[in-house]
Amino acid sequence: MPLTPLDIHNKEFTRGFRGYDEDEVNEFLDQVIKDYEMVIREKKELYDRVNELEEKLGHFSNIETTLNKSILIAQETAEDVKRNAEKEAKLIIKESEKNADRIINEALSKSRKVALEVEELKKQASVYRTRFKMLIEAQLELLSTEDWDDLSSKEENLDIDNHSRYENV
Repeated sequence: MPLTPLDIHNKEFTRGFRGYDEDEVNEFLDQVIKDYEMVIREKKELYDRVNELEEKLGHFSNIETTLNKSILIAQETAEDVKRNAEKEAKLIIKESEKNADRIINEALSKSRKVALEVEELKKQASVYRTRFKMLIEAQLELLSTEDWDDLSSKEENLDIDNHSRYENV
């Protein structure tokens, strides 16, 4: 066990013949005590400082470890987000392609249907035109018959008869 300043202070030496000067020894021991106390104080301060720095080092080591883990987690999360975004983008593209195909197919189907309807309307218009032409021709034929001449002479006679009736009244 190391000496304490009190041990040095309380140390008694035996006296011998022609011994050392007691005042010089005491003065020297006082200086040794002061220096020893200072060394002990500095040692304690350094020990406390080392402990404090070790605690800080431990704290910063924990922070470093936590930060490294956080960085790794952030990188993994970023990769997951990126992978998920790529998957979602592919799904959106596939869905868009399906919708585009469906829209195109519907448009083609409607186009075919309209084309068929146009053809049907053309046929109906042709039939109507032919019937109308036949009707007009039939009416022209009726107009060119002699029956019309007979009808107009009958009308003139009728007009004359009616006219004379009114005059007699």
